[in-house]
Amino acid sequence: MRLLLLSLFASSLLAAAPIRVLILDGINNHDWQAGTAFLKSTLERSGRFKVDLSTSPPREATHEQWSQWRPNFAKYQVVINNFNGGHLKDGIRWPARVEQDFLNFLKLGGGVVNFHAANNAFLLWPEYNGIAGLLWRDKSFGPGLVIDISKKVMTVPTNEGPQPGHGPRHDFRIEILDTNHPITKGLPTSWQHKSEQLTHGQHGLADSIKELHILTYAYSKDSQRNEPMDWVRTYGKGRIYTTMLGHTWRNETNPNLEVPEFQRLLARAVEWAATGKVTLPAN
Repeated sequence: MRLLLLSLFASSLLAAAPIRVLILDGINNHDWQAGTAFLKSTLERSGRFKVDLSTSPPREATHEQWSQWRPNFAKYQVVINNFNGGHLKDGIRWPARVEQDFLNFLKLGGGVVNFHAANNAFLLWPEYNGIAGLLWRDKSFGPGLVIDISKKVMTVPTNEGPQPGHGPRHDFRIEILDTNHPITKGLPTSWQHKSEQLTHGQHGLADSIKELHILTYAYSKDSQRNEPMDWVRTYGKGRIYTTMLGHTWRNETNPNLEVPEFQRLLARAVEWAATGKVTLPAN
């Protein structure tokens, strides 16, 4: 009986322990400081997370400075990627040992969340192209995905459809495609998203595209298609969530970050990436 009580006590302590989160930032074509502040405050306000930051050296840093940066992924259950070194061949990559640590963390069961422009990054890192799934890539890079009028996910063949892009910020509706996934279950089936850039024309590797599970979508007036906004996949033992929402520009307000449905979606997605389950309320 005593052993049973001790076991139950230990289980309750484990359940109450906050999820350990690491945000990676430092370089981005968006206002990564504002994005990181939003992520940290939103997650910690829920009471479910303890968030640390690891900021890379700046774009102009020396090789020596970069060699000294090595996040300790093993301390965390989930990593949020708020880093974008550029989507072209000259884009900045992490040091090789950081990239390998990141892959090992994910393969062994760590969670990864790619936040908005993070899907732009690392054109020449093959594994990352698979991890993100749909990315800001030329349409010659690989196929894309859209959601048809019957809410069926359709593949857009390589070299077809629009190039990646987006129009000006505007309000649009987010539609949940899978209402039964742990992340989205119980959330409103649609909501009005404020002042966001609606990204269209994302492409990926053919094998990776097959592994994606689309959670939400939105109609783009620019591509005139239903474009994926949030998706998940597994990689090794790890879980990955990618969102196209969360745009930030310097010296601008970001009302999109204040949308409560988005905040709940994001927090629940981080919990799922970390644990495979969702306990946070949907409303």
